[in-house]
Formats: sequence, structure tokens, C-alpha cells
Amino acid sequence: MTKILISCGEVSGDIYAGALTTELVKLDPRVQVFGLGGDQMAAAGARLIGHYRGLSVTGLSEALAVLPRSLVMYRRLVDAMRKNRPDVLVTVDFPDFNFWLAAAGRRLGLPVVYYVSPQVWAWRRGRLRTLKQLVDRMLVIFPFEEAVYRNAGIPVEFVGHPLVDLAKSRTTRAALLLELGLAPTAPTVTLLPGSRSNEVRRLLPILVEAARITATSVPEVQFILARAPNLEDSLFSSVMHRREQGCPVVIEGRTDDALSAADVVATASGTATVQAAIHGRPMVIIYRVSPLTYAIGRRFVRVDNYGMVNLIAGGPVAPELIQERCTASAVAKEIVSYLTDHNRTKRTKASLQIVRERLGGSGASGRAAQAVLKVAARSRR
Repeated sequence: MTKILISCGEVSGDIYAGALTTELVKLDPRVQVFGLGGDQMAAAGARLIGHYRGLSVTGLSEALAVLPRSLVMYRRLVDAMRKNRPDVLVTVDFPDFNFWLAAAGRRLGLPVVYYVSPQVWAWRRGRLRTLKQLVDRMLVIFPFEEAVYRNAGIPVEFVGHPLVDLAKSRTTRAALLLELGLAPTAPTVTLLPGSRSNEVRRLLPILVEAARITATSVPEVQFILARAPNLEDSLFSSVMHRREQGCPVVIEGRTDDALSAADVVATASGTATVQAAIHGRPMVIIYRVSPLTYAIGRRFVRVDNYGMVNLIAGGPVAPELIQERCTASAVAKEIVSYLTDHNRTKRTKASLQIVRERLGGSGASGRAAQAVLKVAARSRR
């Protein structure tokens, strides 16, 4: 029986790990998958040793607050590797935790597959030296990443982006808007404040105020706020059950439905920008971290753009409003521009189609599963 330990620590990682688990079970029905993950990974058939809830934050100062909880989870996973030795350890993104776990797996003599690359090409490039010591194979989801690892002497395979298959709406725009009590023909803006608590605390007030300002320029506009799963209700208390003009309707766990229904998207920087690109939706990318995190982090950043969709395109497809530029009035200005400047919208959609093509074809999760099972098979010989 093949045993695989998977470690992921956030919403996007759980989506990828869930799809990977599904494909592993298809290829080997007797496979045993266990580890750190979330609802998606568990639903696919994995046994959770721990849930990522409460572990995922952004920023250096913010990470200190969850350090004790992270250490408890780390020890639990290392204990599981000792007692129920897996044939391979698969780490999914989440580098600040998974680097430590991969090092522990290495000390136990386990092969390590790293699926979904940490952004070494954007900052902290010195991590390549660490990865060369830790991993047997990198499975990357963006085409430009392959050369980065190959040039560093790290075995690498571009498998494509799993969201190409996963980012699909389960309903039509008209059906969703009617379900939410919104007008099917009115201009619609989807707001995505992030999947981590500290992101939502910083970004949601900006998005809500931007929606109010937008409504003064485009009176018929309506808003959907797509809430990520496993977040506290209190984070959204300011917008729940309010229906005045410019206040968004909140839905949970249906990001792709909300994106499919949108004319424009205002989103936190991250995986959601790729989802929006796959749906072909013009977007405004926003982000804020603590002043300390930003002051330290900006010294190490090696790229001109932060948004993943802009990095894939090789240039600014979507405007980025980062840190002090991330204000409600600036966000509203970009939203109104997209809603009223049809030539800009048309140009942006054409660029997003190019981004979509660069993500690779369907079947990424299946290719990743095949690569993982090959490494596991070698370890059993």
C-alpha cells in the first residue's frame, strides 16, 4: 500500500491538495493519504492529522502570533511520519512551515516532492539553495518557473495550473444574481478580500468603502462579496444583512460562481487573480500588510509586479494598488473605469486570454499525481 503525507496550510493549497488526492485515488485506489490540510483534502479521501485553520497568515510580524500553534502542528506531523512512515512527503506551497517539515522528512530519509513553488523568483532567491538540499522533485504550476529551478540544478517538472480544471462556475450569471436578489442585467462587481483573517481585516473596509463610492458614479451597480471558507463570522459583521445601495451581498465558498457573474473584480493579490483571469474578468489587484512587514519585505522583492496575473503576462494586465496606494477612492476609480471604458475592458480581456493560454492545458492535478506516485514507487524499491 502506498502511503503519502501531504502538507498544505491555506485555502488555495487545500484546493490543490484536494484535487491531487482525488487523482492519486483514481490512479491507485489503495493509496493512503494523510496529513495537514482542510475540507477539500478531507472530502477527497485524505485523513487529516490537522486542519490548517488558524495557521495561515501573511506578513512577518503576523506570523509570530501563530508560531506556537505552528510548532504544535509541526511536531504532530513529524510524529506521524515516524509512526506511519510515508513513501513520500508532498509539501504544497506554505513555505515558512513546509521548509521545516521537509527538513524533518529528509532527516527521516523520506523523499520530498514540493508541489506549487514558493515564489523564489520574486523574493528570497536564496531559498533555492535550501530547496536543492531538501527536495527530490519540484512540481511547478507556472511555465516560467521551470527554468528557474532547472538552472539551479533542481529536478523540476511543469505540470500546469490545477485551476484550469477547477475554476468553473456551477451556475449561470443570471441564475446566481436572481438567487441573490440582484438584477441579472445590472453591472456587477465581485469583491474578494482574501482568504486569511488578517487580510480580510485590512482589505474588507477598503473594498466596502470603494463599493459605496462606486455606487455614487454608477448608480445601478451591484456587488457580490465572495467570502473564503473557514473564516470567523465576526470579520463580516459590517456587511452581513445590509442591503442599502452599494453594500455587497455576501456568499461563502462560491468564488467561481461570483467571478463568473462579475463584470469587474476587485481582489486581494494571490490565487484569486489567477481564478479571475481564467474566467476572463478584468480586475483591480489590491494588497496591504503591516508597515513593518512591508518595510522589511520590499527590500527583498525582485519583481516589478506583485499580482500573479501580471507576472504570468510579463507586464501590467491589471492595475495593482499596493500598501499606501491601496485606498478606497483609488479602488473605486479603477472599478468605474472598467465599467465605463469599454475599449479598456476589451483590451484587458484579450490580455487575460493570453494569460489563460500560458497556464497550460487541463489535467494538471493528474500529471502531478503521476509524478508523486513515481517518486513513491522508487522509495519502496
